Amino acid sequence: MKLYRSPYEAYPFLSDADGDLRCDYEILTDRMASETGLLAALCPERRDELLAIDELIYHANASLRTFLSLKPEEIDWLRARTEALEAETAGLCDRFVLPAGSPRACVAHVLRTDGKRLVRLLYRFAQRGGKVEDALFDFANLLSGYFFLLALALNHADGVPERPFESRNYPKAK
Repeated sequence: MKLYRSPYEAYPFLSDADGDLRCDYEILTDRMASETGLLAALCPERRDELLAIDELIYHANASLRTFLSLKPEEIDWLRARTEALEAETAGLCDRFVLPAGSPRACVAHVLRTDGKRLVRLLYRFAQRGGKVEDALFDFANLLSGYFFLLALALNHADGVPERPFESRNYPKAK
């Protein structure tokens, strides 16, 4: 069956075969870059850092279709920024919390979740025989961790306390 290809197609890979996850990856990284741009607009005090991360996400966008263009020092920079946020937020959270709070912290939580979706998509792609550089897995996992810690920092800066979450499905750690 020949699929119709609209002359107005928004992206040339949208009709890729359903088993080819590269376009799904590219759409997700595009979404994450857009969300990061939104968060940069909401966080003038972190604007430059967020726009630098935004650019890294876009560099990662074509990694499955072409090659990984992220440089080791860029991933190291994100790791360092994540560790700095971990130090900044030390003591603010020692349990599960609701993904809630100030509007900009909520955007960071959405990005945290999208980072996990990105990791999951990379695993699915690799499990289907696609080549994924280890560094790309590291980058995607760092994004999720960075945005979680940023959500904590933003809630703290905005004077919004974290709301602990007690799961009914998992027993409390003793």
